[in-house]
Amino acid sequence: MTDLIVFGKQWGGTPSATHHLMSHMPAPNRVLWVNSVALDWPHISLSGAGRAAMTMVTEMAGLAEPSLVYPRRKRTTPPGPVVRSRYIPMARNASARAINRALVRGRVGDAVRSYGIERPVLWISQPTALDAIGSLGESAVVYYRDDDFGLPASADPVRWLEMEAEAADRADLIVTSSAAFAERYPAGKTSVLPHAVDHDLFSRPARRAPDLPYGRIAGFIGTLSDALDYDLIAATARLLPDWRFVFVGEIAADVSAIAHLPNVLLLGPKLHHEAPGYAQHWTTGLIPYRAGPRVACCDPLKLREYLAAGRPVVATPFPAVQRFAHLLGIAPTPETFAEAIERTRFDNGAAARKAAVANDSWDARAAEAATLIAGLRP
Repeated sequence: MTDLIVFGKQWGGTPSATHHLMSHMPAPNRVLWVNSVALDWPHISLSGAGRAAMTMVTEMAGLAEPSLVYPRRKRTTPPGPVVRSRYIPMARNASARAINRALVRGRVGDAVRSYGIERPVLWISQPTALDAIGSLGESAVVYYRDDDFGLPASADPVRWLEMEAEAADRADLIVTSSAAFAERYPAGKTSVLPHAVDHDLFSRPARRAPDLPYGRIAGFIGTLSDALDYDLIAATARLLPDWRFVFVGEIAADVSAIAHLPNVLLLGPKLHHEAPGYAQHWTTGLIPYRAGPRVACCDPLKLREYLAAGRPVVATPFPAVQRFAHLLGIAPTPETFAEAIERTRFDNGAAARKAAVANDSWDARAAEAATLIAGLRP
């Protein structure tokens, strides 16, 4: 048995790969989940002030209730106890980092003692948890390097890179979601663990989402970050005025290029279990990423989710889609992207798409992760 202390994103929000892996971690491994620390101090804005105020309320109350921070989210069952560690975000000087270590030993240390955890393995999915290393009596450290979309524009990129390099250096094992990421790290302690899919959830027939319009629908599920090519989306929407372009997810970038278009619909974030009600019923799923180094390393969760839902998929070219190129429409320009979308109207390849990802389960990936962890030595 291995005890894991996992520093991940907020439990109860949109699930990340770490959420999925730990939810499927095979017994008798035990998981203590630590909600992530902020990447930066919030901007002074209504939304930023609201998030900061809610965080302060939960912190002052000593609560670890995801529903207080994300009231619209369904509270899913975590793999074990969930705690929140107070933290100074992006700490740089020695004094701030010493405070962070003391804070971790306090809140998380109390949970470690309460649950009888000894010599745990730390699983760190963001370098903001760097100062937890060496603070909890761990036997080993795993640094999990997922898609490169987590750094907000307001964060200090120089400090982020410093923390990322130190986390990788101090880790006993580095696990990455793509081979492109793995090339950044020492080969002797780096393993690639591609993303997977909850195949049953996305392939099992789901009721059509009530706010999904009818007709020819090109849809996207996920955070509307700056990884998306909004100029390409806008140009494609203008080329296909008889199609509706539907975006389901949190808006985390400037979407003004598409927001005003009459055939673009922004539905906002939904619960993860509601996603099949969209992905199974629109005409085509979209992955319109902007070319660049971040996208070159990504392995988007939505790719396998779309395929498991059975509907056609059109994507811009980037390395992760090449494995499934025979099942996708891949197009780099608005004109070719629009043509690929039009072709999906006559598609009948649902069975092949579902079969292509049938073995890419989170159970299998979590078992691989458990094997890697079991191979660690203090």
